[in-house]
Amino acid sequence: MENPQAVTTSIRQTNEERNMFTPKRVVLAHCDLPCGIYDPAQAKIEAQSVKACMEKYAASSDPDFKARAVAIKEARSNMVKEHLWVLWTDYFKPNHFEAYPQLNALFNETTKLAGAAGTKGTNDVAVAEKLISKIDEIAEIFWATKK
Repeated sequence: MENPQAVTTSIRQTNEERNMFTPKRVVLAHCDLPCGIYDPAQAKIEAQSVKACMEKYAASSDPDFKARAVAIKEARSNMVKEHLWVLWTDYFKPNHFEAYPQLNALFNETTKLAGAAGTKGTNDVAVAEKLISKIDEIAEIFWATKK
């Protein structure tokens, strides 16, 4: 049988360790950081990288280079979606969706253009151009909400 004092000491140490990781104060915020950090330009830069990867893919005959271009294009497509999701879920508020009733559909269509049915699943530059155009539409609404 174990030494009862050793078990008690072990339990006390475990509780102290658990308390060490418990926050002393819980704070809440409506976003990840103070307002002013959001910008659709991040999504557009990644979408432009997607388009550039597609163009470089089309211009190359090297299968290894093409494989790398596709891998980078797919990663950048994911980054486009992540930047759009942050805007959609963290920046835009109910009053924005009331003022711009097309906004949910626009975000849905734009994120799908960056997904498997869009730039992740093709090397067609026209799809990337459409994605950039949709991001520009979101940016126009975004900047209108900042006035």
